[in-house]
Amino acid sequence: MQTKRMTFSSRWLPYALLAPQVLITVVFFIWPASQALWQSMLRQDAFGLRTTFVWFRNFERLFDNPLYLASMKTTAIFAISTTLLAMSLSLLFAVMVNRMLRSREWYTTFLVWPYAVAPAIAGVLWWFMFNTSVGIVPYMLEGFGYDWNHRLDGNDAMILVVLAAAWKQISYNFLFFLAGLQSIPQSLLEAAAIDGAGRTKRFWTIVFPLLSPTTFFLMVVNVVYAMFDTFGVIHATTEGGPAQATNILVYNVFRDGFVNGNLGASAAQSVVLMGIVVVLTVVQFRFIERRVNY
Repeated sequence: MQTKRMTFSSRWLPYALLAPQVLITVVFFIWPASQALWQSMLRQDAFGLRTTFVWFRNFERLFDNPLYLASMKTTAIFAISTTLLAMSLSLLFAVMVNRMLRSREWYTTFLVWPYAVAPAIAGVLWWFMFNTSVGIVPYMLEGFGYDWNHRLDGNDAMILVVLAAAWKQISYNFLFFLAGLQSIPQSLLEAAAIDGAGRTKRFWTIVFPLLSPTTFFLMVVNVVYAMFDTFGVIHATTEGGPAQATNILVYNVFRDGFVNGNLGASAAQSVVLMGIVVVLTVVQFRFIERRVNY
């Protein structure tokens, strides 16, 4: 068996093709990450008039701060809840739309639209719906005997931000799940149906295992989204409250850096957050990917 080998007419062409991606990675990731790492070892005022090199003292203070450790726990709860809710609902919608024949395109279009909404706008929409004064949801819950108040109750606030963040991500997950469902050969499902397997059994024994690459990819993307891209949702709905019940790590970086003016601690928190995401991604690819069937 002969194998074809690609050759380039110029020895510099492969480097020229890689140069744009390498340049983007250096400018928008490596350089800011190195700057954050350097600034995390400094103590400076908000105006940059005085700077002191303190080595790892900012990190030591972070892990000695009980509020920061509580923020890490809050981030874990928020990330896991948002990922599970967004992926489960998007998979359900994708399965339902995939069974449609005539109106599939219409439902797909309607389900994709929320992804175009900015995170801050999504947070404002959910804030209005759950507003204790003018919101429709607290009014409906009051009829069932539940007094909703996300301004005072930390559990209500966490539910609100999880719903808002998951709603923003459902459209993205839905597109990938629907594409994965449409790529599954119908002959496999028809053969299983002939053998007497019901819809539920066909889904868990055939469809879901074949969706494992898509599910794994979306799990990584959703975890990164929940830990990095949900600042707008938190800021527009609860601002980290009440009593820091929704103060996740990425919002704590903003609060310490831009509100309190503690730039060194804020940079140290950004480095820790980046390290956590890198470790989680490596763990997912190292252990969870083993169960993925390509």
